[in-house]
Amino acid sequence: MHPPKIQTYDVGSGVNVDNKGFRREVTEYRRAPFGLYMSRAIVGRESASWIESWLLPELGIIVSDWTWNPGHERHQDFYLDIARVEPGEQVWRTTDLYLDVIVKTGEWTEVLDVDEFVEAVATGLVDPPTAEWALHRLTEVTAALAVHGHDLDAWLATRGITLTWREDGAARAC
Repeated sequence: MHPPKIQTYDVGSGVNVDNKGFRREVTEYRRAPFGLYMSRAIVGRESASWIESWLLPELGIIVSDWTWNPGHERHQDFYLDIARVEPGEQVWRTTDLYLDVIVKTGEWTEVLDVDEFVEAVATGLVDPPTAEWALHRLTEVTAALAVHGHDLDAWLATRGITLTWREDGAARAC
């Protein structure tokens, strides 16, 4: 069992550092009152070529939209990580809490990696207060998506949040 994945998003340096210490150049960072947007290429991964993510601290989620390579397409629109998101002036930090949600707009919402979450709590990698917080976030997210017809944008609009994506057409725009 791996410890929670911690990433940093260094806006000042234009890099994203993953949990293994790999530094990746970021094409665009964009701040909004509700969060931080990141867009970068994915290097060395056969299935995907690009990722765009919104870090939303108040909601405890990271919303990602992937550009899949031919033959690796997935029937999904958004991938959400339940995470602690710590904003900073120049560097943001996230701690992934194992629980993930996949959304196919207007069709369905699916929760993933509950088994990893349970194991992380059982082995002490996630303490009980953090586990409870993560479960509350998961419950809020899935309930809100269900109420809004599995439409992430519709739910976020009720919170005053509008996510914008790359405009070059390489990724799906919402």
